[in-house]
Amino acid sequence: MSSPRVALLDYGSGNLRSAQRALERAGAQVEITSDFETAIGAEGLVVPGVGAFAACMAGLKAVRGDRIIGRRLAGGRPVLGICVGMQILFSHGVEFGVDTQGCGEWPGSVTRLPAEVLPHMGWNTVDAPGDSVLFDGIDDDARFYFVHSYAAQTWEMDSAGSPIQTPKLTWSEHGGRFLSAVENGPLSATQFHPEKSGDVGAELLRNWIGGIA
Repeated sequence: MSSPRVALLDYGSGNLRSAQRALERAGAQVEITSDFETAIGAEGLVVPGVGAFAACMAGLKAVRGDRIIGRRLAGGRPVLGICVGMQILFSHGVEFGVDTQGCGEWPGSVTRLPAEVLPHMGWNTVDAPGDSVLFDGIDDDARFYFVHSYAAQTWEMDSAGSPIQTPKLTWSEHGGRFLSAVENGPLSATQFHPEKSGDVGAELLRNWIGGIA
């Protein structure tokens, strides 16, 4: 079986080379690209992100990344957001009093963590649901690497009565509870950096790649 083709979206934000190496080690053929058609056509798309929400959204729109994500999801094609690449999937990000519109794939806002020490930087555990695909085979006490001061701290999508499968939500704690991963059909995201999370991060990426192969 051939390795799936994964487009790593280059929009001026993210640890592209480390993400590329991690994805390749996990079994994908990776192309770093900002080309619309290449990103649409790949079997998987990874959207990284480092820095401020507003800057990431500006860069994303400059390469039509918001349209790429929307087009892929409309066709049921897998997308994985990482760190700020997860945050921009929500409706809004609020930083330094500035409210910036996100991609709006999920309702809700990304806001500052209510913690005494920020950024939340280092290793932390996650509380994943038992039927998670991303965390399948990963120990409950596994630790992942985080670097962030903002996060989605509530889940506002109401799936009651919907024929769509209920999203799988993973939570972590730093000054309060926040979303550390979401699995929602073809759209998945992690607040932590799997490419910096050693063996457990590699296992998570293999799980995601296995789902698109």
